[in-house]
Amino acid sequence: MDNSAGSDPQPINGRSQGRRQSILAEFLPESLPLPPSFLATSPIVREILTRDIAECSSDDEQTVHPSDSDGESEIHPADAKLAFHPNGVAYGSGYSAIAIQGIDRPVPNPTEVEESLQAEVDLLRDNDIIPPKHPYSQRRNFFWRVYRRFFSTRVKDQEEPIPIFHEPATETTPLLPGIAEADEPLPTPPREEIYEVFEEAVAAHIIKTTWQREAKTLIQYAVPLIVAFLLHYSVTIGSVLTVGRLGMVELAAVNLATMTASITCYVPVQGLSTCLDTLCAQAYGSGHKHLVGLQAQRMTWLLWILMIPIAVLWWFSEPILSSLVPDQETASLAALFLRILILGMPGVAALESGKRFVQSQGLFNATTYALMIGAPLSFLQNYLFVFKFGWSFAGAALAMAITQNLLPLLLVLYVRFVNGMECWNGLTRKAFSNWGPMIRLALPGMIMIEAQFSVLEILTIAAGQFGTAQLAAQSILVTVTSTSFNIPFPLAIATSTRVANLIGAHLSDAARVTAKVAIVAGFVVGAFNLTLFTTLNETIPRIFTDDDEVVGIAKQVILVCALMQIFDALAAVSHGILRGVGRQAIGGYANLFSYYVIALPISLSTAFALDWKLSGLWAGLTAGLAVVSALELVYLYHADWESAVAQAEARMKSEDVTAESKLTPA
Repeated sequence: MDNSAGSDPQPINGRSQGRRQSILAEFLPESLPLPPSFLATSPIVREILTRDIAECSSDDEQTVHPSDSDGESEIHPADAKLAFHPNGVAYGSGYSAIAIQGIDRPVPNPTEVEESLQAEVDLLRDNDIIPPKHPYSQRRNFFWRVYRRFFSTRVKDQEEPIPIFHEPATETTPLLPGIAEADEPLPTPPREEIYEVFEEAVAAHIIKTTWQREAKTLIQYAVPLIVAFLLHYSVTIGSVLTVGRLGMVELAAVNLATMTASITCYVPVQGLSTCLDTLCAQAYGSGHKHLVGLQAQRMTWLLWILMIPIAVLWWFSEPILSSLVPDQETASLAALFLRILILGMPGVAALESGKRFVQSQGLFNATTYALMIGAPLSFLQNYLFVFKFGWSFAGAALAMAITQNLLPLLLVLYVRFVNGMECWNGLTRKAFSNWGPMIRLALPGMIMIEAQFSVLEILTIAAGQFGTAQLAAQSILVTVTSTSFNIPFPLAIATSTRVANLIGAHLSDAARVTAKVAIVAGFVVGAFNLTLFTTLNETIPRIFTDDDEVVGIAKQVILVCALMQIFDALAAVSHGILRGVGRQAIGGYANLFSYYVIALPISLSTAFALDWKLSGLWAGLTAGLAVVSALELVYLYHADWESAVAQAEARMKSEDVTAESKLTPA
């Protein structure tokens, strides 16, 4: 493909001067053993943006280069070596064990550049290459030495034994040692000096990290995402909690309806919209900011059109659901829930596009702010519609549909009155052009995600064969395990970003430290969830329903889900590490193999042949997750991380050569 057409393609392909980009996309997709349909998304991105630059840029749509904005001429996208960017994030994706693949964002924005700078400063300070923020205290008391030994991120503190005892005082020992020094902060070197020093330190192989630094970084990255994920999924939790008070049949119906909605609509929408992670970020990074809004508009229109046949399917879903589950009342209520959820379809599509629109500008908290308002309102609506107004089961569906439309509206208000308008040039007819390449870019991600989620729909239909009580218990278990998964999954996103950036910065040893910390953290999270599930195995189901039969079933099966938590967390984190080193295909294929070859056969055979019913279904899923985590961890144990660094370097060099050749006159 000829990428020379169009104006200013260099920020898309990489810069010939300045620092190398260390984003995961720099060494994808050559390092992946993927089939042809999954290869080389970046040429498609270039094709889309080149066409849009040529066709959709005019005098009134000025190109603003990052180096020209706000007078920050020293800031360049390629300076972001260690920036955090939660790409591919689909908040509240829902169901356990499935790690969304997504497409990695190749161009950081100014916010990420600043975060990258701070991350480099932290590593340089940890290695005593630049002065610390505060002078190291000379205190010799016991607690200070304990802190330095176990919590200090400084490499020297961890490599040199620090005796934990009181040194005898002498005539020259100060009465208040270190206090004056600690109160006087040292100046941080200029930006360009930090860049130069960091490059020299990496070249000299003297940059190291500690588990304390990586643990602190992962916590810093993951906690905001955990909050956002839990807030978004609370919309579903609110509906399930409310419906559970209505009765067993209603609880079973809401599970069948929400799972069907996820498989037929929400998951495909999330999968298709992941291509905006690349397109919007590339448009913003290349300086063509008006194209960010154009890409978001184009995807929104596409999703709205695709939702027309889905809406028809939902409206006439009762006969289909009736053939899948034996209880006709459950199928009828589930179909009613789906028909009302049609009202929320426009909001679902707009939110997915809107999230990428603000994230590409570095406004990662915008969605969280919208959720902080929308989630509590969702609980209030459930209470009012279901109990106060007496709308019963239909009221819960209406509350969810209204919230789905409210969230993108809150995002629009944030963009209009707070930040983000610089990338919006208003509605345009140009959003109806250039769809072909965008669809080719979006389809692979959607297919992979859909293939992985489909196994959960199969298990839900299987649960319905055992009766209404079993399906109602399944609703509780799916909600609880999905909620618990919203802790390790954000941790996996943070891990993949940190590992990818360290690999791209040629810090493979540091990346290995991050991987080890993440695996331990994943195990700790899984153990915490396991403890919670086992100790509250009866309390948790009673939060959702007072039906003793449903509580009895859920109380027994939740012990199986408790064991699953360990493997669920390890599988999520290990997949995040694989994504960070450019081997997410290994995790994707391991998931498909384990779910369809291991989990599904075991689930169906134990549930039906051995008559374990719901326990059998979850036992099979647990076995599949155990296989997934084992395969991925074994691969990581034997992986050659240096080869990932070499592949990243080779790709960056080739792109530098390409950029230079385009600058050279014929």
